[in-house]
Order: sequence, then structure tokens, then C-alpha cells
Amino acid sequence: MSTALRPSACPGLLRIVQALDGGICRIKLDGGSISADQADAVANAAEQFAGGAIEATNRANLQIRGIGQQSAALIDSLLAAGLGPRTAAGDDVRNLMLSPAAGIDRQMRVDTRALAEQILDTLQSHPRFHELSAKFAVQLDGGEALAMLEHPHDVWLSAFERDGETLLAFGLAGCPTDRAVGAVALENGHALVVAALELFLELARPEQTRMRHLLDELPILAFLEQLRARLPIKAISAWQRVRAVDDLHIGAHPQHTDNRVYIGAVPPLGRLDPTMMRGAAQLARLFGDGHLRFTPWQSLLLPNVKATDAVQVLAGLKQLNLLTEPTDPLSTIIACTGSAGCGKGLADTKHDARILATLLHQAQRVHLSGCPRSCAAAHRAPATLLAVSPGRYDLYFRDATQPGFGALHARNLTIEAAATLLDARSRSPLDA
Repeated sequence: MSTALRPSACPGLLRIVQALDGGICRIKLDGGSISADQADAVANAAEQFAGGAIEATNRANLQIRGIGQQSAALIDSLLAAGLGPRTAAGDDVRNLMLSPAAGIDRQMRVDTRALAEQILDTLQSHPRFHELSAKFAVQLDGGEALAMLEHPHDVWLSAFERDGETLLAFGLAGCPTDRAVGAVALENGHALVVAALELFLELARPEQTRMRHLLDELPILAFLEQLRARLPIKAISAWQRVRAVDDLHIGAHPQHTDNRVYIGAVPPLGRLDPTMMRGAAQLARLFGDGHLRFTPWQSLLLPNVKATDAVQVLAGLKQLNLLTEPTDPLSTIIACTGSAGCGKGLADTKHDARILATLLHQAQRVHLSGCPRSCAAAHRAPATLLAVSPGRYDLYFRDATQPGFGALHARNLTIEAAATLLDARSRSPLDA
């Protein structure tokens, strides 16, 4: 495979990006899924050719950190495990997010996996699409109860039923909880994605790398009018995506088939070591279908487990130091790499996050960011601690009327002071 790649700040499997703690390799997983044997290959690569740190990302991918001089050997080992793109140029554009419970969710309207495979194949094989930014992303939502609906995407599709027909609502530069701009028949889902991406590339200037950049200048109705010339689009009104259920990515939950469950576990702060990865892979072989699925909550699922085996699997995951209870404060805290591994980080966020978890009286969804780039969270968290210096943070609370992290609540807090304010907020009736 040719490894001639365009310059980018985003790591890929074939493009190692340097950080303070060594090189970073990002492994994009089709639909977030990885076989147990492939998981072992990732564990081996991290152990043999890097520092052993494996990260689950907020796009349901994996990263290996701390890569030194053996980057070529690491890449070769991952390619041999079938974890790479078909062509080097196709790696960047494999940005298609599904529900981690695609095909098994009890609430799903449609199994999105076949359409996802078709879209991914086109993204990799269509040379024009290789011009897209490495951040340009598509979401395919089958109506699952377990779905990340808050991450913005350049194009999103969401399944629903109208008059007995399954349709795909769609939108641009937003989320499935936004107002849809139209709908297409299920069989036209692939054609819609192709047409939307081709039209974007025709209309956008080189510096307009994301759909939102184009729509800042071009009215969305003008884009939609040109899209209608390429495929049939149905008008849509009064449709609203049903909100997903919190905490379905952790613990045991029933699937759409009787006597089968999937089991979710959270690596503390999204980071696994090789022992955790190999142990989870072995549990998937023994009790599941031989696959793991990673999630946008920086966690993993074991699908297709017999309900009678759930207790044993949960115990096995706990022995690996994976979190399986949504009441564990560390299971709901996310943190970027911070100053221990990133030159832009102003504080050691992962260290501070562990302290915060011991101080909070109940689990809360909190995001610690070492700088304003917000690498750990693609969505706006209910509470964000933005580092301003080592051990000091500004506290923001989500506010739909304000951009970025939301409303600034307090400045220059220690972790202890932040914990006090977060606990007070959680007890407030106004926050219920």
C-alpha cells in the first residue's frame, strides 16, 4: 500500500502525529466494531512498539500513544490485522458514525450496517472524496435507543417511519436532534450521501473544509435546491428524533432478540492498557460473538451475550479494572490527554479528573479540557472545566443560548473548589 499522504494535523493509521509523549496512531473502526483477534493485534502493537497506552476516542475509534522509532513496524502489524483502509488516501475519509448497538438495539427502526458498509466502500473508492477534510464526518442513525445524538456531523441521516414506510430524515452541519431539512426513501440513503458530498466539493472553496463553513455563506435552501436536482427528496415537517437514553452504554442491556444482552464497560478516562484490551477480547470470544464495539462515550460493548452469562461477564470486566456501574463518578468524567502528553495542555487533566472523581458525592457528566480545542468532547458537556494553569480551571455550565462550553460560572478554581460547586449544582432544584 502506498503511504503517500497529504499533510494533516489529524493522526491516522498511516500518519503518525507527534505529541509530547510520542507519536499517535489513530485506528478507524468500521461502525466502531473490531474482532477479538484485531483487538489483540492492537494490544500487541501498543505493547511492542509504543508506550502501551490505548485510547478509545469520541468517534468510536482507537488511538495508540507513545509511539517511538518503530512506527513502521507498528503500522505493518495493524495493516496485517486488517485494520487499515483499502488505499492510503482512503484512510482520512472513513468518518461514518453509527450507534454502537446498530443491528441489535431494541428501539432501532432499521439495521444500518449494510448501508454503512456501502457508504464506507464509496468513501474509500471514490477518488474525489479523498479531497474531503480528515474531520468531515457523516452520521447514520437507525433510531436506536443507544445513540450519540449530540455530536455535530457534516451530514446526518436518521431513520423514521411515516405511513408504513421507512424513511431517512437528513440534515446538514448539525445533529439528528436538529430540525431535518428533508427526507429520502431508505433505498436512496447511499445516493443522498454521495450527492451531498459531491455537491459540497463542487461549491466549497479550499478553505471551507466543513459543511458549516459553506453554509455560513450559502443559504441552506439553495444547497437543498441543487440537491433536489440530483435525487428525489421528500418534504418533512413535525418530525423529531426521540431522545436517546442516558447510560445505555454501561452495564447489561437487553437486545432486540430474546435472551441476549450487550454489556458496556468504560475504561477510566477512555484509556486502556494491553491487559484490559486482551481481557475484553477474550471475554468476547468466550461469551459474545467474538467482537467488541467501541462507542462515542469512549467505552466498549460486548454484544450478543447470553443473558444468563451477564453476571459472569460483568465480573470479568470489573477484574480488568473497567467500570460497569453508571453510579461510579469516574465513569461519567471525560478528560483530554492534558499536559502529560500534549504541548497545548495547561494542566494534567487526567490526573486532576481522577482526583475530582474521589471528591464528587455522585456521578456527574463533567469534561476536563486542557485547552480550548476540546479534543476529548465533540459535544457540549453539561459541565466543563477548562484549564487555565496547572491544577486550576474555569468552570462552565452548558447553556443553549451561548456558544462553546456554555456559560462561565467561576474562574481559576482548584479541583477541590470545583468539586464543591459541582456538588452544589447537582443538589439544586433548578438543575433537576
